[in-house]
Amino acid sequence: MSGITVKFGNDLLNRDSFYEAGRTSLLFVDMQRIWCEPNLDPTHPQDGNSYYHRRLREIVIPNQMRILEAGRRTGCNVLHTVIESLTIDGRDRSLDHKLSGMHVPRGAPEGRILEELTPIENEIVLPKTSSGVFNSTNIDYVLRNLDTRYLIIAGVITDQCVDMAVRDAADRGYLVTVVTDACATYSQERHDGALRAYSGYCWATDTDTVVKRLRNLR
Repeated sequence: MSGITVKFGNDLLNRDSFYEAGRTSLLFVDMQRIWCEPNLDPTHPQDGNSYYHRRLREIVIPNQMRILEAGRRTGCNVLHTVIESLTIDGRDRSLDHKLSGMHVPRGAPEGRILEELTPIENEIVLPKTSSGVFNSTNIDYVLRNLDTRYLIIAGVITDQCVDMAVRDAADRGYLVTVVTDACATYSQERHDGALRAYSGYCWATDTDTVVKRLRNLR
């Protein structure tokens, strides 16, 4: 472990403290068809040959599948966020999403989570209509009820919704891990810049390290 260690209650904690069984949750951010399959996102159209979709296909989705499998095997709580309105017409959306032209109607096929990451029974799906999951869902209430201390975050977009989740979770007292090779944005420069910008709020590490630690929870 590295960095500053503090006493919190009866525990000595560091940003990269080892995970605890029963207190570790996984959060997959917005891994939906509309954002992760080519040519579906009306706000940022990208074809299958773009940097973004190649990174998703070749690196991010396979790594998330590994993390998800390890988390499920060791009994971690798994949460998925999706951008989805509570209404068909989207009148409940945030002003920012309205101004951005961002609308996924309730139940829309393009809003489904990718097949490879489909939630199984008892996994939690939280629809949101803002960039920050802590701002437009009851995730904080849910995580506290689950007795979560360690929150592992992966998803899209590295410098938007993932960024908000990391910062807001840290502010609320969770020990956050962001899995750097299980996140994506629209360029390598944006990805690297985002990680530099919020690395002070979390432990930034790779899939191999996270999977190894999850397997050691048994």
